[in-house]
Amino acid sequence: MTNALMEALLYIVIRGIAIGVLISAPMGPIGMLVIQRTLNKGRWPAFFTGIGASLSDLIYCLLTGLGLSFITDIIEKNQLLLQITGSIVIAAFAFYLFRKNPARALTTPVDSPNTYWTDFVTGFLLTFANPLILFFIIGLFARFNFLLPEFRYYHYISGYMAIFGGALLWWLTITFFVNKVRSHFNVRSLWLINRIIGGILFIMAIIGLIMGIKDL
Repeated sequence: MTNALMEALLYIVIRGIAIGVLISAPMGPIGMLVIQRTLNKGRWPAFFTGIGASLSDLIYCLLTGLGLSFITDIIEKNQLLLQITGSIVIAAFAFYLFRKNPARALTTPVDSPNTYWTDFVTGFLLTFANPLILFFIIGLFARFNFLLPEFRYYHYISGYMAIFGGALLWWLTITFFVNKVRSHFNVRSLWLINRIIGGILFIMAIIGLIMGIKDL
């Protein structure tokens, strides 16, 4: 493998990891859901939620890379509808968290693969319900010069894998640190956290609905 090829692969992998971390890092609805699940259910159910979110982000990154102008036009033409739909989805999650009883959450987390699929799907759907993230991805791609004409298909395969890996690295880190403090919470603490996070998500959803309806 030539030095030029190695340099190009290193270039796109490093930038891919950075993009994956930066997409996941903003503490929006999915970040709050991951924290809530880490405290309530343990590290691994929360991490599988992050995996679902990472897959959704990867799909949006692929759409951005494969059809930048086409995808942008669709989002711009349906921005209000997408914003309202995403807000409704977030509000539904907020209502669920607000009413959730954490009394059984403080038992030692037990690996239960049957529930991981649910965690994964909810993480995926909650992230996929916000296609406006495409504009953020476009900005990151431009900032890091991720789409260059001299890159070949194997460069982009490595780059997109690095984006997914960067996102997973972020969720692995977050769930690790939050899980470390999990034992310091009692039932009342988790009840308050559920209510606080559910309330914040609901406020986010209401703001999104108001902004979307106002611009109709």
